[in-house]
Amino acid sequence: MQEMTPRQENEFVAFVGIDWADQKHAWALQTSSGVEHGILDHTPEAIEAWATELGCRFAGGPIAVALEQSRGALLFMLTKYAHLVLFPVHPTTAASYRQGFRPSGAKSDPSDAGLILELLVQHRDKLRRLNPDTTETRTLQFLVEQRRKFVDEKTRYSNRLTAYLKMYFPQALKWFGEITSGIAGDFLEKWPTLQKAQKARPETIRQFLAQHHGRVKAIDNRLDEISKGVPATQDTAVISSCSTAVVALIRILRQVREAISCYDTQIEILAREHPDFAIFNSLPGAGRALVPRLIAAVGTQRERYNNAGELQAYCGIAPVSASSGKMSWVHWRWACPKFLRQTFHEWAGISIRYSAWAKTHYQLQRARGKSRHVAIRALAFKWMRIVFRCWKDRQPYNDEVYGQALARRSEATPKGNPIVQFQWKKCAGFSKMTGVTP
Repeated sequence: MQEMTPRQENEFVAFVGIDWADQKHAWALQTSSGVEHGILDHTPEAIEAWATELGCRFAGGPIAVALEQSRGALLFMLTKYAHLVLFPVHPTTAASYRQGFRPSGAKSDPSDAGLILELLVQHRDKLRRLNPDTTETRTLQFLVEQRRKFVDEKTRYSNRLTAYLKMYFPQALKWFGEITSGIAGDFLEKWPTLQKAQKARPETIRQFLAQHHGRVKAIDNRLDEISKGVPATQDTAVISSCSTAVVALIRILRQVREAISCYDTQIEILAREHPDFAIFNSLPGAGRALVPRLIAAVGTQRERYNNAGELQAYCGIAPVSASSGKMSWVHWRWACPKFLRQTFHEWAGISIRYSAWAKTHYQLQRARGKSRHVAIRALAFKWMRIVFRCWKDRQPYNDEVYGQALARRSEATPKGNPIVQFQWKKCAGFSKMTGVTP
């Protein structure tokens, strides 16, 4: 283990590497006198006693702590101690570091804690110190991410519901355009099979549809289709089991919809109170759903990114260049916060309908042979430079101002410069992007 330099001693009084687990955490502590190892139970009481003991032992001096978490129970427990300075380590970084010194694959919790400690002591300049954003921004970040998970759950249950209905009651999919809607759920809960719907009094169904704001003509057509409907199957085993599953899924979806609605309310209140709301609300096509996500993606720490390229790289929109020998290629970034990349990608796709220059840029990319998603990523890359400047300057976006800037740049561009086009090529089973000058 490398000895601490005087600069390091002045900065931190001790260094800790933690290999976290579900029940117990292995830790390694380095001081000027050597390295110590131990096991820490994953309970608030045990962590409180351990952190307090470290604070008393080193007179409240700053202690650098590295662990393989950027979010998680252990990290959140440690953030409340002012004398602990946290350095999250990416799991891939720790795994590669381990493999570099232990190609045999040998692994244990105490030894991993030692490796994380060594990574902290020797390569701390490559690690980023945990610097949490404001409470309001982090709350918004958690809420929009959790909401998206519930939306994904809604899609998953909707797909299962559709699959069951196709087996025994496909007419319901035609009658209701959105199978997860309230009227579809209420109808299927009352009449989960075609046979039960046909046995019901027409006036009862008419009253039900009227209560759900159905139009008279549409109600008459629906009653006619119910009376003339033909069962998809007569197999009672299929009908009984599938209808039971449909009713259960309907009730689950109702709870999921209520949860999403609750999230929407909280998110909208927080977003409108956020100091950067006006900036992101001015972006074309952002709307009620994406404005909070964009606020959460960029955050409020303007000192975090020195330029737009750092933001583009962190969010995974910027491509990665690679070269070996005479070959060079470009691929999209594999390790990045996927939700942030998805946020900018979705917004860029929507902005095509609201911004003339964005639509033109997208169409130009498509004309060059780019696929839809590659073209949208290229547009998102361009949008992020604009968003970064608006965010840094604390100014809302103005489409007319940017249009004028594009016109001035076009006039200043020298004529006759060669245009480099990019195209995908297959090489050793991988898709690589290469530059071609026509």
